[in-house]
Amino acid sequence: MLEERRRAVLHAIVEGYVATSEPVGSRALATHHHLGVSPATIRNDMAALEEEGLIAQPHTSAGRIPTDKGYRYFVDHLAATALPEPQRRAITTFLSDAVDLSDTVERSVRLLSQLTRQVAVIQYPSLREAKVRRVEIVRMGQERALVVVVSADARVEQSTILLGEEPTDDAFERVAREVNEATQGLGPAAAERRLAEWAARPQQVPWAGLLADAVVGAARGGTVERVVFSGTQNLARADAGLEQDAIGSVLEAIEEQVVLLRLLHEMARDATDVAVRIGGETHHEALSKTSIVAAGYGPPGGESSLLGALGPTRMDYPGTMAAVRAVARYLSRVVEM
Repeated sequence: MLEERRRAVLHAIVEGYVATSEPVGSRALATHHHLGVSPATIRNDMAALEEEGLIAQPHTSAGRIPTDKGYRYFVDHLAATALPEPQRRAITTFLSDAVDLSDTVERSVRLLSQLTRQVAVIQYPSLREAKVRRVEIVRMGQERALVVVVSADARVEQSTILLGEEPTDDAFERVAREVNEATQGLGPAAAERRLAEWAARPQQVPWAGLLADAVVGAARGGTVERVVFSGTQNLARADAGLEQDAIGSVLEAIEEQVVLLRLLHEMARDATDVAVRIGGETHHEALSKTSIVAAGYGPPGGESSLLGALGPTRMDYPGTMAAVRAVARYLSRVVEM
């Protein structure tokens, strides 16, 4: 454990380097951070921090910059992560206008990117059951129909049923209308009950049971691995700190959703709150100059989906962690509804 003054010096170096992208010298620390000691004493503390591998001197006569180990110590021991009240209100205001879960996720990923100035990634909720938003029935020849079920989590499921007859246009339209009236806004259990009653009506079409099974099966669904991104342009910001030749490989790694999802799953599994992987901790060469802040979200006791922010190691860790946590908590409340 570092002594208090050296912790303060490390804290000041991290904040100064993140803010300016310039190495931080002892004189600047003495002038701007009110550490209460002389530049000579600060230089001694910096030498001790450098010996411990927490900071480094990029070239002779320069100030110091944090190492990955220094960022890790900062995140674990020094970073305050409370999101300012105006930003918390902005999250609630912006996201509360969303019309459905899909819109909420799309708004959330854009907002998270804006709040953190990093690349934001959100996995759609991995819900095994979802409410029915809309059912469409499309003719496929004389005796077949395509059943399309759009769920509240933006999942689209399709299946084909055999009609056993060629229904009239009026009958086809009536069935589609009645099925939507019976199931809209219902989860699979409630939809199954309503559709059983509907299928048992006198003089119902003979393929009503097959249609009901298709709709209920779609509502029960499966795990969704759809991922959305926002803010990839942030990697090319002049002050982002990534070298130009590194941006391409980072973008390729982001586009390989399997790699990123695996990493996010590992992070969410290892942490009870917000997890941070810094530089080499990502165990992916293309991401070795980046850091990822991630959290899971979802209903209590249910399967978590994932969200995160990815950017250069020189990032605002407290602000990014606070934003990721706040958006994850909001999405958890939405998913519970």
